[in-house]
Amino acid sequence: MEFLLGNPFSSPVGQRIERATNSSLPSEDWELNMEICDIINSSEEGPRDAVRAIKKRILANKNFKEIMFALTVLETCVKNCGYRFHILVTTRDFVEGVLLRSIIPRNNPPQVVHDRVLAIIQAWADAFRSSPDLTGVVSVYEDLRRKGLEFPVAQLDGYSSTEAPKKVPAVLCALWFHTLVLPLPASNSLASALLKVPMHFLVTYLISINGLFPHLSFL
Repeated sequence: MEFLLGNPFSSPVGQRIERATNSSLPSEDWELNMEICDIINSSEEGPRDAVRAIKKRILANKNFKEIMFALTVLETCVKNCGYRFHILVTTRDFVEGVLLRSIIPRNNPPQVVHDRVLAIIQAWADAFRSSPDLTGVVSVYEDLRRKGLEFPVAQLDGYSSTEAPKKVPAVLCALWFHTLVLPLPASNSLASALLKVPMHFLVTYLISINGLFPHLSFL
């Protein structure tokens, strides 16, 4: 049984998950979240220890800020870790016993938590639909749809059943600004528009059209 395995927060990754989901944090600690992913990817017990800690943080927790942080950690791990983690969190047992259980009416979850959980289930169902070993979440999603449950608009950004998204070095995140925006007059409408676009989207775009910018040969 689960309790025989000891404190889920005692393992190296569990300790970090406890810190990353602490309600005293003013906002998500992305450096710590990525460190959690690194431990999962580099250790044998990392995936299972991480799932135990995330499960502990979500279930029977009345602090919905901590639950939201835990959902962020969970999503970050799915996007940046591989099959060994995916196989543990896309099961019907995890989706129903952890995610859906956290938003049952008697827990009186705020709407933001309710919508976040449904968005995760929908995104995973779409992302892992073609992976036979990871379709437990697909079955749950289809069951809920048949019962008439409405889901938010799907967002698949960063999800992959075969490969974690590549991290873009920080130096490249500034590249678009110095190459395309700074040379433009402050009143230029293109400059104004580019400044409103997240840098990582523009970096991805620059990489995809590298042939049009031969002076960016180091991309």
